[in-house]
Amino acid sequence: MYDHILFPTDGSAGTTAAAGHAAELASTYDATVHVLSVIDTRNRFESPSAGISAAVWEETERERAEEAIESAVSAFPDHVNTDRITSEGVPKTAILEYVDEHPIDLVVMATHGRTGLDHYLIGSVAEKVVRQCPAPVMTVRQGDEEE
Repeated sequence: MYDHILFPTDGSAGTTAAAGHAAELASTYDATVHVLSVIDTRNRFESPSAGISAAVWEETERERAEEAIESAVSAFPDHVNTDRITSEGVPKTAILEYVDEHPIDLVVMATHGRTGLDHYLIGSVAEKVVRQCPAPVMTVRQGDEEE
């Protein structure tokens, strides 16, 4: 049923619960987990007053993405096959493009559960993926780790 599972991660604490779900599904179905982290190229702080150059922003994002992938992969059991992918761009767009370009059967991703002003200002990558993704999407709220 599931041969290829996409696990997008930003390295946040909420991804731990989602990684557990992805690992269990991958073990059950002998699936490969594609662990994707997006290097967000939108530098919201690039201005003379903010002091963060495009190069510094991109390098910081690249390091964050690589650490997020390594952290996620280390959470999977050794018998789970994983592919490690970094992509550049807007996270929602990069995730959807990856699904379009690869044989992804399921997307498993964390959601922060933001509400109110935070949701309005920041938005939700998970919500946008759920609405537009051609593959089924399982979302796992931050804090849903099994005890």
